[in-house]
Amino acid sequence: MNRTSLPIYLILCIFLGGMLHAQTRQPVDYVNPLIDTHKSRWFYFSSASRPFGMVNLSPDTNVKGSWESGYLYDSTTVRCFSHVHAWQMSGVPVMPTTGEMRGHLGMDATQSPFSHDTEEVAPGYHKLHLDRYDVDVELTSTTRVGLHKYRFNDDRDRHLIFDTGAFLAHDSTDYSMVRRVSPTELEGYVIMGRTHRRPKPVKLYFYAQTSAAATDFGGWRKGAVEALTTDSIAGKDVGVYLTFDPGLRDLQLKVALSYTSPANARANMAAELDHWDFARVRRESREQWNDMLSRIEVSGGTEERHVKFYTDLWHALLGRRIISDVDGSYIDNTGASPVVRTTTNNYPHYNFDAWWGSHWSLNQLWSLAYPEIMDGFCNTMVDMYKNGGLIPRGPSGGNYTYVMIGDPAVSFFAAALNKGIDNYDVEAAYEGLRKNAFVGGIRDHAGYEHRTPAFGGGMQYYEERGYVPEGIPGPGGHRDGASMTLEYAYQDWCLAQIAQLLGKDDDYAFFMKRSQNYRNIWNPATGFMHPREMDGSWIEDFAPVVEEFNARGFCEANSAIYTHYVPHDIPGLMDLFGGRENYLDSLNGSFEKAQADWLKAADKVHAANWVDYGNQPGTGMAHLFNLAGAPHLSQKWVREIKNAYGETTPHGGYHGDEDQGQMGALGVLMAIGLFSVDGSAAAEPTYEITTPVFKEVTVHLDSTYYPAGRFTIRVEGEPETQLYIQSTELDGAEWESVHLPFDRVIRGGDLLIRVGEEPDFDWGH
Repeated sequence: MNRTSLPIYLILCIFLGGMLHAQTRQPVDYVNPLIDTHKSRWFYFSSASRPFGMVNLSPDTNVKGSWESGYLYDSTTVRCFSHVHAWQMSGVPVMPTTGEMRGHLGMDATQSPFSHDTEEVAPGYHKLHLDRYDVDVELTSTTRVGLHKYRFNDDRDRHLIFDTGAFLAHDSTDYSMVRRVSPTELEGYVIMGRTHRRPKPVKLYFYAQTSAAATDFGGWRKGAVEALTTDSIAGKDVGVYLTFDPGLRDLQLKVALSYTSPANARANMAAELDHWDFARVRRESREQWNDMLSRIEVSGGTEERHVKFYTDLWHALLGRRIISDVDGSYIDNTGASPVVRTTTNNYPHYNFDAWWGSHWSLNQLWSLAYPEIMDGFCNTMVDMYKNGGLIPRGPSGGNYTYVMIGDPAVSFFAAALNKGIDNYDVEAAYEGLRKNAFVGGIRDHAGYEHRTPAFGGGMQYYEERGYVPEGIPGPGGHRDGASMTLEYAYQDWCLAQIAQLLGKDDDYAFFMKRSQNYRNIWNPATGFMHPREMDGSWIEDFAPVVEEFNARGFCEANSAIYTHYVPHDIPGLMDLFGGRENYLDSLNGSFEKAQADWLKAADKVHAANWVDYGNQPGTGMAHLFNLAGAPHLSQKWVREIKNAYGETTPHGGYHGDEDQGQMGALGVLMAIGLFSVDGSAAAEPTYEITTPVFKEVTVHLDSTYYPAGRFTIRVEGEPETQLYIQSTELDGAEWESVHLPFDRVIRGGDLLIRVGEEPDFDWGH
């Protein structure tokens, strides 16, 4: 080979190598777990975790508070590696150290600096270097077992600190116990104290193994090392340490969890991790994540769009946690004392934050691409109804938490049932949902109102007057009458859709009529949804936007946003505005005013802007134009929102509360161009079309539920710069409607979308 041919050869190699890399890059490779980690929440970040894993193992840089806790990108030290980052739950912090054993002095004394330069983070894996101890740390997991790998690089004593009594996030640990079983085994439990949101303690069992024998075992109580006369220690503010030979270079640690018993923690480890092959577990975790993420394949967009898309999808499959063991055992904390029960239908039992707002996110995404997950969550809620008498809003450790307001589970069940996702006791589900819609049901519980009977949700007023007033006495938060009225009306409509499906005609008529109650807080004088006082009068000093966390009468929002919260009856809402044109002027005006600063309502000032995509109540607004006869404006504003929340750095991307996958799922829906304003809850569910950000989107349908195989959306044109739809074809035939029935999607096929730089005012009407 001569010199003149060498550059051509190299160019060819580079070109072919680039093509090979592009062909072999998989969805999991695009995920960036560090997006928006500068302002984290305890359950937001979990690196070494499987989809919905019981174990959510990751480094903790900050350990106190529900907010600004867990892993924060701008923090400079690691305090521990803990195994549970869940809704109102935490537990089992571990820290490898060298030199003098200082675990009894607390995490302030044992924390270590680290650098992002030595850090590697991917779904199911985390690696970093503890500078203080010169220890390389790698983390991965199965669903119920955390696996640590340590490389010690100095010659000092090695210690593993189990600070089981430490305060983590929101939990003051009431009590913990650790017992040495052998030089390579520990077992124990922690009792997480009650919180404002979770009213009862939760007991978490663990079983740990080390790959090498410890040379010493010790413990402490209330900051002082204690001479142990037995192989165990128990109490409040206790912890233990294991010491290893200074010559030991490599050490691995397995920690299995269970919420039911120490025997089941052992059984979980035996079933999921009976070996020490770290590379294998890491590989299997990656493969599981990739299989899940590959349910939706995209191509033809920018690198940043791919990164944000698959990170969004990762979040939608991450935040809510399995709490049942491999044999189906789970803890029921709905009664006077905990009871161990077994799941029905072989589905996992889950722990999760509220479904509040999930009709515009998870409900739609899961029912399309992950129907088996919806079945699992529906089974969990039906189990809780049978155990405790109420379908929950968001359980934690088997507790009812009464998080947020209303009964958002009804929209979840409506989306599931009307899409054929029904592998649970459907009659029991309807019975529980119907109970929730009257006095004595879960709607009656205001936010975190744990008393029974409860009245903070105002259902007695809703039943008698058709609206919930302000000034309801009693405990509990979010006692916001206007929001309650609007959400109850939508939830009534969702319940009517289920009643129609089940042939309950009288209930269908009743709840459809009651779904019109949103009209009772419309004030034609102000032109907004307007809260009412206890005597029925309109509240004074009303303003649609205020510089507060929330405006009076509205839950984490304001009237400017909640005025459009009628997802089930946009034609009726337009009538209140005086017709379509008036409504469009108002809605478009809200977006134009918000455009000056999309993020103005971030940082918990939810009432400060006309549109807020950092919190749930307004996250359907950009799609409302599709139902108001101006689909080009949905195309425009959806893209504006995507761009505003499209960052892929640790300092942006969600700009608010990602809420266990809700904002991630919303981002996925907006990116693929399918959305349902009514939450996909209708008896005949339908999507509305907007422009995808990719050239091609393929949804691989679960053959157990939808046997057609796949549904593909292709874009003719350049969606990044040409965002307006000009025409569409479905399987080669012209498709002129903005509406795409779900039944048509699950039959499989191809949707072709032609796009251009200017709006087509005729398409989609």
